[in-house]
Amino acid sequence: MYKEKYADCAGRGDIPCPTCNADKDPGFYKENQMSQCPACYGRGLIAHTDGSDTICTKCDGKGKIPCATCGSRGLLKCKTCNGSGSLLTRKIAVVKWKTLSTRKVSATSGAASVPDEIFHRAKGVQLCNTQAYQCTPAYFADSFFLNTFSSDVIADRASVPPTARVICERHTISVVPVTRVTMRHHRQSFSFYIVGYSREVYLKDYYPARFCWGLCPCLEWLKV
Repeated sequence: MYKEKYADCAGRGDIPCPTCNADKDPGFYKENQMSQCPACYGRGLIAHTDGSDTICTKCDGKGKIPCATCGSRGLLKCKTCNGSGSLLTRKIAVVKWKTLSTRKVSATSGAASVPDEIFHRAKGVQLCNTQAYQCTPAYFADSFFLNTFSSDVIADRASVPPTARVICERHTISVVPVTRVTMRHHRQSFSFYIVGYSREVYLKDYYPARFCWGLCPCLEWLKV
């Protein structure tokens, strides 16, 4: 919240009277301006039919009366700011926080059939985790592949709307192990994948018997 000057009274709290100071610029006015008495027409006397005159009681014989609007003060209290000269203004800023992410998976030929979303939720070994206002590609002295992969991820960073402000970026690279298991049941072979240290199991095709009669013991044997 903050206070600001109101435009009509320019922070003065008063405005020129529109009756006796109608032609004055804002901030300039004349005090004690009088108007002609409507009862005696400025004479100060009231004429009677017998030819006599009496002092006008409305203007006390002066022929002029104070301004009925401002009392000849020349100013009126600003109704908008109620004479304070300022307004208490409140502005509400609505801030929306949003995380923009770009994920990239580079799987070997043996794990190419595993969907990306399986890798996204699997647990692996973190090789890089940097945080900065604007991240730069990571550098691995012994891996040209990881350097290229990191550069590609940074180059494909999510676009930021023009009205948004970037607070921070984070660049993470993880290696997720994948184990392919091939089994045979009634002369029909099938395979599944064990992904990451969280041991996510992914079956590309249906299990032959479509029941878990043999898979669970096998997974126990594999210590999944």
